[in-house]
Amino acid sequence: MSAPKVIKPTESELEILQILWTRGLATVREVHEELARTKDVGYTTTLKLMQIMHEKGIVKRDDSMRTHVYQAAVNKERTQKHLLSKIIDNLFGGSPTQLVIQALGDDAHKTSKEELEKIQALLDSLKKQ
Repeated sequence: MSAPKVIKPTESELEILQILWTRGLATVREVHEELARTKDVGYTTTLKLMQIMHEKGIVKRDDSMRTHVYQAAVNKERTQKHLLSKIIDNLFGGSPTQLVIQALGDDAHKTSKEELEKIQALLDSLKKQ
């Protein structure tokens, strides 16, 4: 058995993957409508991106019907771990601590009390290991 293929999605591909991870299955039109809520993007651009993603193996396409239905072909958690590992290595010199300090100290993204409680529970659990 070969190792899982390492994917390197672009920022635009990640936006599409987020929609597919949430929805499960979606047509190009549905993905386009979701993207259009937050950015100016043309339908043909969305279509072309999803075709490229299919060629790369990032999404699966069911073309048994007239309207193609897409779904993510990559696991969300594995993709997050892979990309996070690259960010830690490339931007924070391999230090997860620096990443956390930067993330929690960022005024642009306020951490809620509930999120802090989850983080504290994780830290408590890690200390016990």
